[in-house]
Amino acid sequence: MISLAFFNNKGGVGKTSLVYHTAWMFAALGYRPLMVDLDPQSNLSIMSLDEGQLEALWPEEGHPQTLYGALQPLFDGTGDVQPAHIESLSEGLGLLVGDLALSRTEDDLSTEWPRCLEGRERAFRVTTAFWRVIQAAAQQHQADLALIDVGPNLGAINRAALVAAEYVVVPVAPDLFSLQGLKNLGPTLGHWRTTWQQARERAPRTMKELPAGQMQPIGYVLMQHAERLGRPTQAYAKWQARLPNIYRQSVLNEADSIGTIESDPNQIQRIKHYRSLMPLAMEARKPMFALKPAEGAIGAHQANVQHCYDDFHALVQQIKVRIGLD
Repeated sequence: MISLAFFNNKGGVGKTSLVYHTAWMFAALGYRPLMVDLDPQSNLSIMSLDEGQLEALWPEEGHPQTLYGALQPLFDGTGDVQPAHIESLSEGLGLLVGDLALSRTEDDLSTEWPRCLEGRERAFRVTTAFWRVIQAAAQQHQADLALIDVGPNLGAINRAALVAAEYVVVPVAPDLFSLQGLKNLGPTLGHWRTTWQQARERAPRTMKELPAGQMQPIGYVLMQHAERLGRPTQAYAKWQARLPNIYRQSVLNEADSIGTIESDPNQIQRIKHYRSLMPLAMEARKPMFALKPAEGAIGAHQANVQHCYDDFHALVQQIKVRIGLD
């Protein structure tokens, strides 16, 4: 099983929608993906499930069927992580349901992180809690890959989520804020990776299996760009032109690239802003590229559905190559 996190500390770039549609495309192509909602805002779960389903999963007395429910014994000090409930969304596609209560783990994760360098067993159990839950769920689901959605910050929850990830996809928007986000994200990923490698060397023998914590960036996805006559609008073109160099410098710690964004090998795919399709998809609880005329995808909408399918199909094919799937 391959684990893949979608991460940018700049919010509003369409990260959760990217995770959702990528997972559905993998399922449409015959794979068994597992979506993991590690954002305390639970946007991936809200996008995937209707209000009735969420109400059943988030009862007032406790949330045993969410990700937090699987983690709660460890963070409450009453035991260790438990098997997580997998919500089935379609043939082969499962979801580990998010929970606003995940924010309660932030302090413990922050406290225990430096203690890993001291070789303390509980520190390793807490830091690897997400990874252990995901691994057990993936085995139960017979998953080919886990797609992890995280919040837009550089906090302790995201650090533990990235420790659980082999690969990282960086969603970006063509604006100043995304470029600044890349400048923060790259050095932080490098620091987390180095610290975890040092900690692994000090792990107690009781911790028989530990995540490698590769956090290897495989490229960026340019989200929500606008085009006119097949070319980016002037407002977007300015920032798009700067993306290749900033990604190479900040995320990969490499020298400037030569060439344009169209020829940048670190660009996995571009996903256009399908504004008219998203409300229909949310109403139907399905991906935009699977909408039918009966669900409102008629006329120009139907053409956009096909364009959306082509975009995400190309994205998944590129991801498969970059993570060595198949």
